[in-house]
Amino acid sequence: MDYSNLKSKLDQQDKLIDSLEKELTELIQQRDKLKPNEELSKLLVDREKLTYRIKILKRSIQEELNKPKSISKMKSSNSARKLTCKPLPPASNTENYSISITDTLYGLFDRAIQTEFSDIAEAAVVITGSKVADYQCNSAMAICQALKTKGEKVNPSQVAQKIVANIEKNDLIEKTEVSGPGFINIYLSKIFAQTQLKKLVNHGAQAPFIGEKKRTVIDFSSPNIAKEMHVGHLRSTIIGESISRLFEYFGHDVLRLNHLGDWGTQFGMLIAHLKDKFPNYSQEIPPIGDLQAFYKESKKRFDEDEQFKKRAYECVVKLQNYDPEIIKGWKLICDVSRKEFEYIYRELGISLVERGESFYQNLMKEVVVEFEKADLVKVEDGRKLVFPPNVSIPLTIVKSDGGYTYDTSDLAALKNRLIAEKGDVLLYVIDAGQSVHMQGIFSAGRQIGWLKPNHRVEHVEFGVVLGEDKKKFKTRSGDTVRLKDLLDEGLSRALAKLKEKERDKVLSAEELVAAQKAVAYGCIKYADLSHNRTNEYIFSFDKMLEDKGNTAVYMLYAYTRIRSIARNAGITSQQLKDFVNGNSISLNDPKEWKLAKQILKFPEILIKTLNDLLVHSICDYMYELATVFTEFYDNCYCIEKDKQTGEIKSVNMSRLVLCDSTASVLATCFNLLGLTTLEKM
Repeated sequence: MDYSNLKSKLDQQDKLIDSLEKELTELIQQRDKLKPNEELSKLLVDREKLTYRIKILKRSIQEELNKPKSISKMKSSNSARKLTCKPLPPASNTENYSISITDTLYGLFDRAIQTEFSDIAEAAVVITGSKVADYQCNSAMAICQALKTKGEKVNPSQVAQKIVANIEKNDLIEKTEVSGPGFINIYLSKIFAQTQLKKLVNHGAQAPFIGEKKRTVIDFSSPNIAKEMHVGHLRSTIIGESISRLFEYFGHDVLRLNHLGDWGTQFGMLIAHLKDKFPNYSQEIPPIGDLQAFYKESKKRFDEDEQFKKRAYECVVKLQNYDPEIIKGWKLICDVSRKEFEYIYRELGISLVERGESFYQNLMKEVVVEFEKADLVKVEDGRKLVFPPNVSIPLTIVKSDGGYTYDTSDLAALKNRLIAEKGDVLLYVIDAGQSVHMQGIFSAGRQIGWLKPNHRVEHVEFGVVLGEDKKKFKTRSGDTVRLKDLLDEGLSRALAKLKEKERDKVLSAEELVAAQKAVAYGCIKYADLSHNRTNEYIFSFDKMLEDKGNTAVYMLYAYTRIRSIARNAGITSQQLKDFVNGNSISLNDPKEWKLAKQILKFPEILIKTLNDLLVHSICDYMYELATVFTEFYDNCYCIEKDKQTGEIKSVNMSRLVLCDSTASVLATCFNLLGLTTLEKM
């Protein structure tokens, strides 16, 4: 680290310390005004945390000051350029994969640049969209700059011409043009598009080849036992399900984990209340209908009754020691919660393997011992702390009373997923508020040696759900919105919307219920997934249920309308297959060609989403595809009918292939998002 960067880092830490000390002073002032109560206890805990943060930051500053100050020298790289293109499917197995146009172009230009400029390490491949062509390669200008630093006089256009001259023969590119300051405009081949559309009709929408399949562990949803699922669990559940489906679609071995909050001190309180209210619970299952009310009752007693609180702590100790009677009470409470969770998951089509905090209890002692043996534990005020590199807050792996923490259980979970489950990819779909905590866990995993450079471990963070007042989404009374209530309201509103459109007059009772659920749950999921997950979004049923714009209702209507075209013409999927296997698909009309190119963007959208985990890209693509299709359908007749009798005079099979291909891609997108499609709506 050079001196200027070090000074900047120290200045930032000084400012943070000043801010924390000011916050600490304010907390102390608030404390002095309060009577002993729960709020005071919270403030004291906050004060303790802030004190530790200040201590750690001061220590960090001192360590930086003690380091020798030296200005690092920039070293020029003379290393040769290396090929960076994507892996290709086995030549004998190409029929099982779709083709990403951007990845294929990347490979072609990567090899062309390597042939001509192998001594330029900085020669990167840059493939983008284009307003004048189908795609564009913008690598020439950077290569030109690199050549100038070597004393070679050349202009970007000359560099671009050399790149073009070295592009190997292929069936993807129809032609290239060099324009402006070295831009290479790329035009796709219609023969290539026809081949890919034929494959799409015969085999459906396939995933592109990405190389080795990975063992992938995805942690999402994760509600707490004895508490109802609320709107705060909505995003993790919906986003996690969609990402799981995406990885499975690519053929990865996916383990979907539900990290339930099913252990801890709150269970002592619940079990003590259970014993008082239903003393015979071990022989006869008690009728706990409303677990949320049961939790509130026990919490009230815990806060107001010292004797009850003492018995609750005794139950915690017994639970941790696996006392048979207490374990039975714990299982009973978990079972009641599990039934409520399962209802939500069943309605939303969510699939998960339950593996709560209790699963890792016996593994936490091993984790502590491992960190101690590695000499990575520091004891402060009776607590055992781990200081992960590049993280401002330490992890508390053992409390002063000897108990474990969330840090300990999350470290145990990380180790289990990497070592026992042999996870290559670990994704944690958790709200953005946990980012510092997750950074600490991942950093400690690298520090102890579990996390290797070949692992992909990410915190898939997301923003909060807001109400239409742009504040955190609450009920009118200020309570957290229960997820079950939200789904019920969605069903009610969806049915009203369908009746407003008089769909109840054309659909059977069974079809109406299917449409009601598809619209209700689809609009909730799509509204979430169509927003960038890193941002907050406003929850509005009115906007979700609009049948215009990028909404689930519009997309579902668009899909059913496209599917009905071939059905109304009496053309089966087998007839379409027979047609493409014996005839050429016409792409002569500009609208046909535009739609074909939009359909073939599907694989590259999937790869992008697999890499950045931003599912809204799929929604954006779907909406654009539906828009381009509408433009095509309004200008290119697919079925010609007699204006007098309405009888079908002719069917354009080539255009029906484009309709079928559009529907096939949309159906796959819906499935990846977790939405149910309908043939009639």
